[in-house]
Formats: sequence, C-alpha cells, structure tokens
Amino acid sequence: MQRQHFAILPIVLAVGYMLFKFFSAQTVVNPETGTKHRVGMDPQQEQQLGLQAYQQVQQKEGQNVITSGPQVEEVKQVARRLASAAAEKSQVQYQWQVSVIQSGEVNAFCLPGGEIVVYTGILPLTGGPAGLATVLGHEMAHATSRHGAQRMFRQQLTQAALMGAQGSISQLDPGQQQAVMAALGAGAQYGATLPFSRDQESEADHIGLLYMARAGYDPHEALAFWKRMDEKTSQGAPPQFASDHPSNGVRIQQIEQWMPEAIKEYDASQMKQTRQPTQNTGM
Repeated sequence: MQRQHFAILPIVLAVGYMLFKFFSAQTVVNPETGTKHRVGMDPQQEQQLGLQAYQQVQQKEGQNVITSGPQVEEVKQVARRLASAAAEKSQVQYQWQVSVIQSGEVNAFCLPGGEIVVYTGILPLTGGPAGLATVLGHEMAHATSRHGAQRMFRQQLTQAALMGAQGSISQLDPGQQQAVMAALGAGAQYGATLPFSRDQESEADHIGLLYMARAGYDPHEALAFWKRMDEKTSQGAPPQFASDHPSNGVRIQQIEQWMPEAIKEYDASQMKQTRQPTQNTGM
C-alpha cells in the first residue's frame, strides 16, 4: 500500500503568491485614526462596484423606494451634514447618494462608493436626527475607511492559503480532504475573518461618532441609540466570537471610552460662529 503524504509545492506556491500580494498591495492610512491598511482595490474600482450594487438595490426594491416626504428629507439632511464633517479629513471625494426604502427591516448600509440605503424600519429606533446620525455616521465611515477594499485584500490572501492547502492534501482520500478543508475553513472564519470584521465595525463606530460630533450632533445620543438597539436585538443574538459584529454591550463600552474625544469635536463644532457652506455632495 502506497503511503500517502502531503505535497509541498502547492503550499510553496501559495505562500509565494501571498507574499507577492502583501508587498505589492497599496497601503492606505485612515485619515481619522492614522492606522495603516492594505487594500485590494483602488477608489475607482470601489466606486464602480458600489454604483452597480446600488442600482441593483433600487431595481430590486422598485416601488418601495421613497423619493419624497419627511423621512427622506430627514435622512438627506443628516447625511449632508455628516458628509461635510467627513470631508474635512477624507482623502477620497465621494458623490454621496441616498435612498430610503419603505420596509420593516431594521437596517441601513453604505456601499463602497458612498451610496447610502436606509430602511424605514430603523427610523423608530433612531429617535430623531442625532440617533440617525449615529447610524449614518457608522455606515459612511465604512466607505471613507475603505473597509470593502480591505476585505477584498484579506479575502485574496485567505483564498490563496486555502487553495494551497487543498493542493497539498490532494493525495488524501476525499473524506480526509473534506475533513481537513472544513477544519481549515472554520479556523479561517473564526480566527481571522470574523475578528477582522468586528474590528472594522468598531472602527466604523469610532469614526462615525467623530463624524456626528463634528457635524454638531450630541455624541451622547449614540449611547442612547445603542441602548435602545440592545433592548430590541440582544435576545437571540449569537455569541460575539460567532458574529461579524461586536455585541451591543461591547459597542456601548467602546463608545463610552471614545466619548471624551467626541466631546472635543462636538464642543469645537458648537463654538464655530459661522459654518462653512455645505459642500456639494450630490444628495
């Protein structure tokens, strides 16, 4: 009986590819935090993908897209103020767009190109403009921090590693291959992908808090919003290690830690005698 063994060449090739991708990838600095990240797309690619996804959402929702009314005006007004606050340090110019969708879904998101989608189901929880600024500031921070491009880079490395591992065990029987790949996939998911996603969510919370404070919204309202959210969604939520988002309790604790920094931004915004004209954001 021929002895089965692992092949080395696929691992070597995968490591070589990963090193090439790592050292050739563009490094960007987050203008709000100073942290450095590698990205897998340039801003033009992000904007193109974001616009395509935005158009797909609008086509899918159809008549559910609200184009006028108090809810639309409130969302657009808050988004405009946040866009001006974000533009003070952003290295990429965004042509922000906003769609409000009539739906009971408690959700909002911002695509990489700056396209914002808000479902009306979240508005009762926001409790007003400041709570809404908490939500939109967080989502817009995902775009300005280029989180999508960062995830793309991570996915490229993870995929290369898994392909190398799969090639190295190709001489094992199918059952063994499946077991090994399942274990590696779970390890990548819980050991790398989910923690990285939670870090991005926390970074978006932090930067979004600064945006709302800089835009003149009381950052204490972010705590009030997340406490309301915790009351609504805490039951049945997965444990944090199995989630791509921090728990609501962790988010509240982190916001409390960032509050002194946000208060400085808020106080500075209140001391301005006259505001600069709002930039043309396309909204």
